[in-house]
Amino acid sequence: MEARDILKRPIVTEKSTDLMAENKYTFEVDLRANKMQVKAAVEEIFNVEVEQVNTLRVKGKLRRMGRHEGYTSDWKKAVVTLKPGHSIEVFGGF
Repeated sequence: MEARDILKRPIVTEKSTDLMAENKYTFEVDLRANKMQVKAAVEEIFNVEVEQVNTLRVKGKLRRMGRHEGYTSDWKKAVVTLKPGHSIEVFGGF
C-alpha cells in the first residue's frame, strides 16, 4: 500500500482540534493498515517524526431511512503523536 492509500482523511472535530495542542493529530486510515504503516505514511507525507501511534476500530452505527434500516461502514481511526518540535500545518499538505 502507498502512503496516500493508508491515510484516507484527517478527522477535524472539536475533540481532535483540542488534541492538536498536545501535538496529536487524528486521521481516518485504511482498515487493514497497522501502526507501523500509519507511522511511515505520516512521516512520508508530512515530513515529520512520529513518536507514537494509537489506533482504534469504530463500529458502524444503525441508521434508518423511513422503514429501511442498515449499518454505516466500520472504519479505523489513528491518533498520531509527533515528537516535540514537529507539527502539521492544519492538514494543508493533505
